[in-house]
Amino acid sequence: MPKLRILSKHEDEYRRLIEAANLRDLKILPAPGLEADILFGEPDHIRAVLASFPALAWVQANWAGVEPLLDPALRRDYILTNARGVFGPLMSEFVFGYLLLHERKILQRLAAQKEQRWDPTLTGTLRGKTIGLLGVGSIGVELARTAKFFGMRVHGFTRSSETCPDVDEYFHADLLAFVSGLDYFVSVLPNTIETRHIIDAQVLNALPKHAIFINVGRGSAVDESALVRALETGAIAGSVLDVFEQEPLPAGHPLWSAPNTFITSHTSAPSFPEDIAQLFIENYRLYVDNKLLKYVVDFERGY
Repeated sequence: MPKLRILSKHEDEYRRLIEAANLRDLKILPAPGLEADILFGEPDHIRAVLASFPALAWVQANWAGVEPLLDPALRRDYILTNARGVFGPLMSEFVFGYLLLHERKILQRLAAQKEQRWDPTLTGTLRGKTIGLLGVGSIGVELARTAKFFGMRVHGFTRSSETCPDVDEYFHADLLAFVSGLDYFVSVLPNTIETRHIIDAQVLNALPKHAIFINVGRGSAVDESALVRALETGAIAGSVLDVFEQEPLPAGHPLWSAPNTFITSHTSAPSFPEDIAQLFIENYRLYVDNKLLKYVVDFERGY
């Protein structure tokens, strides 16, 4: 009989949702329950006790990023799956909320309202603009779909895949060519050795001066010093940043006061228990039927 330990700050909510699914043969253990062969929860919680479960066979993380479990010094004798397929719509709401804020001059209109000043200047539009997606996984696919709804042209940069029908043009090797014609540049990259500081001064300077950079992937993909310089010198028009190399972003960090920059606190796509529990439920049914699980993480690649 499979035995599950839930290691999450939302343990009670996850337990309620999983129990309601009446999963075959599953026993949910109370703490400590160290005989569990399945762990489910936040990767940082799981890392702290990973060595304590000798019978461990499967870990279902409730985050997309599983960096705490990728340390080569940790055990890897189990299947690790992450949370994918649930964050795309939330990311789209976040990204396109800020794109519309920019194009429709919402803050400018609000300022005029406060001054009781009529402001008939024309707004921009997303229609016809080009958005570049650095990474076209499950989140990038959703962003591409939303972009097409608004009549945008979509460019995608991937290692090799070209499976998203909403991407108009793919790039695989020349990152400078990819960014050179963008109006909006969105990074949804995971944190891997290959992606560290992939967005550097050369890439930022290759963007058009009117371009807006949005990062909802991982902060490690960006050379933050180069980004600050690009914003301060006007090499790009602005940025929307939800993720950073160090989180929380320290007080006094130059990004807090960088020109035309919006900062949020890694909140673009929260993990809602009802979404993540459903993912676990689907994977558990595959698990007990000895079928391939969804969203298996490659420990070497990091995603």
